[in-house]
Amino acid sequence: MEYKVKLKKTEEGFSIWCPGLPGCWSQGSTEKEALENIKDAISEYLAAVDELSKDDITRLVEIPV
Repeated sequence: MEYKVKLKKTEEGFSIWCPGLPGCWSQGSTEKEALENIKDAISEYLAAVDELSKDDITRLVEIPV
């Protein structure tokens, strides 16, 4: 799966977040480190969503845009 992320240079390095996943953000000293860190943050975010919704009745539907 692919997610768009936004990357911003800061005084400490780079801040990075995924607009499609509210609250999913990370940082890194370098752009490369920030990109690696957001991969972990996205994985953990999605795992938490799965855990929190494990008893919900859901289905996957593709919506072409």
